[in-house]
Amino acid sequence: QVQLVESGGGSVQAGGSLRVTCAVSRYIYAINCLGWFRQAPGKERERVAAIQTRGGSTYYADSVKGRFTISTTSQDGAENTLYLQMNSLKPEDTAMYYCAAQIGSGSCYWVRNWEQYSAWGQGTQVTVSS
Repeated sequence: QVQLVESGGGSVQAGGSLRVTCAVSRYIYAINCLGWFRQAPGKERERVAAIQTRGGSTYYADSVKGRFTISTTSQDGAENTLYLQMNSLKPEDTAMYYCAAQIGSGSCYWVRNWEQYSAWGQGTQVTVSS
């Protein structure tokens, strides 16, 4: 069982930066994909970034490409961390941000929908003011 706990959200002005963090309570290479999703009020949950734990390939939504960076610690052991560094934030980035883990195989490029992920954190709010 994977447990995920997010932290690091908050409020920032447009153009600013935030880093959200997800504590992952499982040996990270036992997970195929780790992703960050976001959901704004009245909108569907969308994947903004994902990382293939074996190999390190990363994938980004077009709306955040060049501004957001996903990364993980690479440590042996049961406790690991997933990060999302967010720069040049815009008001439209305002949402609840969730980390998610997919146990399986295959390229994370195709693991895009929240239904494909089997474990979720509780979310952390990011608010960007203009």
